[in-house]
Amino acid sequence: MITRQLLGTAQVPGGEELRLFAHDRDFMIVMGHNELMSTRMRSSEEALATMTLERLDHPAAPRLLIGGYGMGFTLRAALAKVGPNAHLTVAELVPEIIEWARGPMAALTDGCLDDRRVLLRTSDVADAILLAPDPFDAILLDVDNGPDGLVRDENYRLYSRGGLRNTLAALRPGGILAVWSAGPDPGFTRRLDDAGFDVEEVQIRARPNGKGPKHTIWFARKGG
Repeated sequence: MITRQLLGTAQVPGGEELRLFAHDRDFMIVMGHNELMSTRMRSSEEALATMTLERLDHPAAPRLLIGGYGMGFTLRAALAKVGPNAHLTVAELVPEIIEWARGPMAALTDGCLDDRRVLLRTSDVADAILLAPDPFDAILLDVDNGPDGLVRDENYRLYSRGGLRNTLAALRPGGILAVWSAGPDPGFTRRLDDAGFDVEEVQIRARPNGKGPKHTIWFARKGG
């Protein structure tokens, strides 16, 4: 019987400890008893990128902000779809996540962090939203288990009414905020609507074979 091997730990600023495990050929990042992400379940994280790009007017050369990196499923899916003039900013708060990507998960990472179209920021994505010099075509958020601040309390500010107003201001007219969640959240849907977004909510299976739990993605478009 193959047991899980602990490869590393990381402290989330203002939050809980993360642990990286290997199990046979799979990797998983765990917080407490919660498996936050796994190589076995990646389809919804990939859909966060591909379905957002499908909804953009000019998907070949967009300015995207992705927060956070996780295991890179969203970033790699986006890179596979966009052209050479795209600009993708990745904001990852936990430095060890990037160390794991370049270390034990290097084969999975497949050089995506060194792609010339990618700008990596080791920072809170909320700060990247506030300090953006130019508007984004899309902002893709997968920084927690959903809009509930599970990993750390400060993530609530992204999903609050004030945080959503900041995100709306950082998008170009017609731009999209895409938010990944482990499950539905009617209250968050209402907040998106109240903030002035046109909201579409989609359910996606977690596993590539179309099985596994259903995850939720909100695609919220800025008017204009």
